[in-house]
Amino acid sequence: MAMEAPLSESGCARSIGMATLFVALSSSVKVSGMPKLIISGTTHELVDEAITIGRGPDNTIVVNDPSISTHHAQFLLEGDTYRLKDLDSTNGTRVNGKPVTETVLRFDDRIRFGAAEARYESSEVGGSKPLPKPEEIKAQFAEAGAEVPHLTSASPFRRQEQQNDAVRTGILIGLGIVLLVFLGSIIAVLMMHAPTL
Repeated sequence: MAMEAPLSESGCARSIGMATLFVALSSSVKVSGMPKLIISGTTHELVDEAITIGRGPDNTIVVNDPSISTHHAQFLLEGDTYRLKDLDSTNGTRVNGKPVTETVLRFDDRIRFGAAEARYESSEVGGSKPLPKPEEIKAQFAEAGAEVPHLTSASPFRRQEQQNDAVRTGILIGLGIVLLVFLGSIIAVLMMHAPTL
């Protein structure tokens, strides 16, 4: 049984196991497991780079529903998935209940063209990939008598550098002297006795 390889972003097939299959057609690329659009129980395999959907007979996918415009929306292939673009349809396009004009589709997105319900199934299960295995972290204990690291660099506040500025020091000393003179004069005034009349 031959395996078919998904195309990379450059359009070349990637190797899977021992078998690699190159498939190149002028206007479409068909690879097993391509994305699918399921509309009202009918499955449409998305194999072209550009796919239009609407009521008109010239669309790639024709849906006979009065709520769908003649040229309702377009799918454009981007890597392993499609970008959905609303073509200024009368009743609009919604993805997962939200109105959109253009969006990248993800696995199991629910699409609504007018009143017609659809589901997007991608070969690339982007939203359902398993999480990568966490790396094992080994704790290393400090040796007895080891120097404790300096934690001042861990502060979110900038550290003020010590400055030996002569003008600044002079101003502070002058303010201190003025303050002492002021306090001394207040004490002198309080110690004076008022003359008796």
